[in-house]
Amino acid sequence: MQSTGNKTIVKNTIMLYIRLIVNMIITLFTARVVLQTLGVEDYGIYGVIGGVLSMFSFLNSSMSGATSRFLTYELGKGRTKRLAVTFSTSIIVHIVIALLIAFLCETIGIWFINNKLIIPETRLIAAHWVFQFAIFSMIVSVTQVPYNATIFSHERMDVYAYVEIVSSILKLLIVYLLVIGNFDKLILYAILNFSVNFIIALYYRYYCVRYFEECRFHWILDKPLLKEMLSFSGWDLYGNLSVMARTQGVNMILNMFFGPIMNAAADIASRIQSLIMNLSTNVSIATRPQIVLNYSQGNHEKMISLMRDGARLTFILMLLFSVPLIFEIHYILKLWLGVIPKHTEMICILTLLWNLVVAMNITTNHVVQATTKIRLVSIVSGTCFLSVIPVTYFCFNTGVDYWFPFAYNVMMAAICPVIGGYTLQKYIKGYSINKIMLPDLLRDWVALIIICLVCYLFIQNVNEGFIRVLYTCTISTILTLFAGYYIVFPAERRQVITNFIINKIWKRKL
Repeated sequence: MQSTGNKTIVKNTIMLYIRLIVNMIITLFTARVVLQTLGVEDYGIYGVIGGVLSMFSFLNSSMSGATSRFLTYELGKGRTKRLAVTFSTSIIVHIVIALLIAFLCETIGIWFINNKLIIPETRLIAAHWVFQFAIFSMIVSVTQVPYNATIFSHERMDVYAYVEIVSSILKLLIVYLLVIGNFDKLILYAILNFSVNFIIALYYRYYCVRYFEECRFHWILDKPLLKEMLSFSGWDLYGNLSVMARTQGVNMILNMFFGPIMNAAADIASRIQSLIMNLSTNVSIATRPQIVLNYSQGNHEKMISLMRDGARLTFILMLLFSVPLIFEIHYILKLWLGVIPKHTEMICILTLLWNLVVAMNITTNHVVQATTKIRLVSIVSGTCFLSVIPVTYFCFNTGVDYWFPFAYNVMMAAICPVIGGYTLQKYIKGYSINKIMLPDLLRDWVALIIICLVCYLFIQNVNEGFIRVLYTCTISTILTLFAGYYIVFPAERRQVITNFIINKIWKRKL
């Protein structure tokens, strides 16, 4: 059973990386062309308009987590009828959420665009067109959540990978049509993005209905189940509201104080942050269904082991990709974009640091959600991250510069995981903050500080350029692999890794 679970995690991780590599190559190319085609101002407008919509999408994010958790839990229990009821109930809930978000966008959202955002008057009509197509895309995405959750619950990452590769290729076609299109580029970009989202959603629904019996929707609303899901998502709602504050809320304030060009810088940094996060977190994504399944079966020891190893591997991967970028961000941005919006480099560095801090405990939240005991975590961490809005607004009014909210988020990301550890210590037998969380965090911080310090000492006297990038990548990779093996992993896990490698080599020789 354990061997099968581990093989599934490895297979799913590989499929997610294949998808990600293709997506990364296409994204790196398309981002440059889109920036050059739209221009910095329109690019910033597109980003901030999407942010207005995201202010209301936290309603969906909370139910998305609940849907995924309850579907995976019922699958682990093997209760087919309950699985079908859970799916149909979640579909009805997501339809209601989509309509509610659309209503909020068409009222509060439009008022906010007209009265609070800094958008040139000549581009206001185009901005409203972008907003309407963003709402259409949101409706498709929200009602798509139960289907995607089903695919992940069944651990069909191969299907997800193939479809997302097709989505990336279609987005490459978007760029071509954007360049040759004889129409307002900003509006055309919004229309084409909606079209791709709609096509991909249709295929996901076709696949789920054909291969998963529970996805044949019926008008069934299980009230006790709905109450349980809403109770779970109600607390998660507060946590997701804080995520919105950390990202799009900050984006709104940046626009109010610095204009759309600062939004362009923040959007580029967000793209890089998301790309590196996705490169590094496929291991944690692949472990999540196994964590929930082991919890539903009462196998807490295996679940804790998966949680710790998933976080360690995620952090090591995050180091591999982030450290070279932190030291070479100016050269890489110049090579990638040609024209770099002002302040992009510093925002990128701070968001990459946020990634590294989050990676240290990224799987802890998977276990917390598996237990459904998320109230304390959501209240405390949600309050910490929500505080970025009033604190940033106050600091900007007193003259603090653009970098503040990003640095503040890094600090909050370092503090909040302790609350998740407290919850696990209370509800999971065998878990201890002092024996598990704090030693793991200490190892991670020591590794991060050593790697960054040594890299800085090695490259400080080398001139910027392609040779220095290669030099930085080589040194940071060697240091990360060494520190990952000897510092991040404790002695007992190093022995497991060594035995695994020896067995693989021995089998090949035979």
